[in-house]
Amino acid sequence: MREVGALDEQELAAASAHLGSLPIREAAAAAIAWVLESFGDSYAVASSFQDAVLIDLAIKADPSAEIIFLDTEYHFPETLAFVERLRKIWNLNLTITHPSIGREESPCGSPGCCQLRKVVPLNAALQGRRAWVTGLKRVDTPERDGAPIVAWDPQRNMVKVNPLATWTDDDVEDYLAEHGLPHHPLTYVGYVSIGCAPTTQPIAEGHNPREGRWPGSDKTECGLHV
Repeated sequence: MREVGALDEQELAAASAHLGSLPIREAAAAAIAWVLESFGDSYAVASSFQDAVLIDLAIKADPSAEIIFLDTEYHFPETLAFVERLRKIWNLNLTITHPSIGREESPCGSPGCCQLRKVVPLNAALQGRRAWVTGLKRVDTPERDGAPIVAWDPQRNMVKVNPLATWTDDDVEDYLAEHGLPHHPLTYVGYVSIGCAPTTQPIAEGHNPREGRWPGSDKTECGLHV
């Protein structure tokens, strides 16, 4: 295992370029293997539980991987049930964060809500870690187009790894089907990009998945990846 200080940005860029040259599934598995080789157990996986792909890949490489779920206190009941379902299926090493503010303070959709209910709890959960693994994909938003598989996260002073960066939504669906993984129940009723209940809605087939997030506003990011 190498120390974080021994990995400079040039090495991170080289690792990202190498992983990006591989077939997507091979790249995703190799990215997680690289995390384990580089940082041992000093990492965590942050998952929205929109789907089970990242978790499946992570625990195949490391059954004891810490999985972080950010409970904003505004999630759909179906999401919370899905979290518990996957926890039981895999006996996950699951950390569920909660905001330090009450439900009526900075409620969902208000300015600063995502910062207080997602960003701050995640930063606290990642304290002392050397790397974090995310489910970010380039196809998610225009702002994520070109996102590297491996990079330095200056906001958190650690390495950030996006094993699914080069995947499309169809790639995710193919993986779920081929591995017999459960779907989030809301995907059966038109929800594609699933966040908090007050700011998420189903979309018509063929529409951009992110149209279902923060409808009526120009917001596209919650702040975790910017």
